[in-house]
Amino acid sequence: MNAVAPSASREIPALAVALALAAVYLIWGSTYLAIRFALEGGLPPLLMAGSRFVIAGGLMFVVLRLRGEGAPTRTQWRNAAVMGALLLGLGNGLVTIAQQWVSSGLAAVAVASAPLWMGLFAMMRGQHPNRLEWIGLAIGFVGVLWLNAGGTLGGQPMGLVALLIAAVAWSFGSIWSRGRDLPSPFMTAAAQMLCGGVLMLAVGFALGERFETWPTTKGLAAVAYLIVFGSIIGFSAYIWLLHHVRPALAGSYAYVNPAIAVMLGGWLAGEHFSTTDIAAMAVILAGVVAITLAKARASNKPAPAKESQA
Repeated sequence: MNAVAPSASREIPALAVALALAAVYLIWGSTYLAIRFALEGGLPPLLMAGSRFVIAGGLMFVVLRLRGEGAPTRTQWRNAAVMGALLLGLGNGLVTIAQQWVSSGLAAVAVASAPLWMGLFAMMRGQHPNRLEWIGLAIGFVGVLWLNAGGTLGGQPMGLVALLIAAVAWSFGSIWSRGRDLPSPFMTAAAQMLCGGVLMLAVGFALGERFETWPTTKGLAAVAYLIVFGSIIGFSAYIWLLHHVRPALAGSYAYVNPAIAVMLGGWLAGEHFSTTDIAAMAVILAGVVAITLAKARASNKPAPAKESQA
């Protein structure tokens, strides 16, 4: 989704920004653990994820239409469907599948590598990284290789493949969406969730997933949390931030969410990490921080002054 320039018409209360950032940091960081609890509660991965996004997207779509928001055009639906397939179907769907074998903390770290892949895809479109971005890319990919080869993740081949494809698909979808014909940010989110959710449900049923037993109360509560907090409140807070603060600040969740996920996983689910895992996580996050700082510096540079014509 394209970043929206911050509003300059009025001063934004610092408390509002802090609350929105807290929502994105804490809620999105906790969704990985919620996914694990949903899977442990007897819910099949793709059917669970697809149901989550269809319900959340449907609720958002109805509310937006009741508020007078126009429905997407045919072209906008097509673009939203591609985004839904890449970001949610492959991105979130494969993360959910991977968490059958991989801890929630490691899944969050793998997803945090998305800015590294986005840098590569942007480069293929002619947006060449500056020196600090190159450094961040190099550091980050060293961490990704280290985590995949030497850490706990390296011993989970199915989870490793799913997480790598998920991060690449999410990144490619984010770059692909730039400049596309899309409705308003909130309607784009609703359409994307509807399309991605329907795709995941179709693939889940095609692969033989079924709701064979009634989910546990813990599993249902986790899905409800993902719908209300992860998909609606968390995403709405992120969209609000894109409208009111610098993109670099709004995107800072990429290196905060893994820390939240690791802490919650260790506290509430007894997840354990090796020294190699922790070191590789730190290297990946260092690379993401370097890229974020580079983008912040580039966005803060004043535009070159134009010569006045007589």
